Amino acid sequence: MAEPVFQRLALIGIGLIGSSVARIARQRGDLAAEVVANARSQATLDRVRELGIADRTEIDPARAVEGADCVMLCAPVGAYAALAEVIAPHLAPGCVLTDVGSTKQSVIRDVGPLVPAGAHFVPGHPLAGTEHSGPDAGFPELFQGRWTLLTPPPGTDADAVERVAELWRRCGSMVDVMEPGHHDRVLAIVSHLPHLIAFTICSTADDLEGESRQQVLRFAASGFRDFTRIAGSDPVMWRDIFLNNREALLEMLARFTEDAQAMARAVRWGDGAYIEQSVERGRKIRRSLIELKQA
Repeated sequence: MAEPVFQRLALIGIGLIGSSVARIARQRGDLAAEVVANARSQATLDRVRELGIADRTEIDPARAVEGADCVMLCAPVGAYAALAEVIAPHLAPGCVLTDVGSTKQSVIRDVGPLVPAGAHFVPGHPLAGTEHSGPDAGFPELFQGRWTLLTPPPGTDADAVERVAELWRRCGSMVDVMEPGHHDRVLAIVSHLPHLIAFTICSTADDLEGESRQQVLRFAASGFRDFTRIAGSDPVMWRDIFLNNREALLEMLARFTEDAQAMARAVRWGDGAYIEQSVERGRKIRRSLIELKQA
């Protein structure tokens, strides 16, 4: 077995992503020699102990990071600033601080200035997930064949970046490095906007009058069911993502709104050619995803 990438990995937050990393670490043995889990509630940590996915649990994030050579923030991005303030004075010299948040400019803004000299900050984002949350939601195959994007600020220690990349490769991910602003624009269209649309469509259905609402739920076809799966995601996490990627999300929403209005005009005026062309463009995107094994 290969040497562990890190000696002590502290997971600050142990939901879907954190608990999946913990399970992989337990299964493989070459991510970290020791895994420490931190969560906001003792009940969550009690469940982590029952599941046996961490070597140690700590309710205090400052204690959780002590002596760790890698600290991974796995909480909602809106909590990062407060967490970083608590843990920064306790980060060991040479520690690599990374994260799994879906917005990267906000993470660099909130966490970067608090990282002490001698620690290395390598923001990251595994493009994997389900609509489930909590320590029971994780599973070792979550990252298999999925991308993890790293967005290290200029001047970040190259060895620290490579160690984080190697951790994710051992989790099953493909790894790429991306500029933070570009990351946020790409994620706005491939993840954040689809979630916003799903939440909105389900809200629209919920606003229907009683009998219509019941029939929508009873006779839900696959399209609506797909939206409800996405809309089952954690509300706090998505609130934080939307607010912390505000500019890119609003830009993509404006572009989508223009395209939706164009489609509405085509439907109104019977422009079958435009409708068919739009559907075919969607099919082309789907075929591309299948070919890239990201479907």
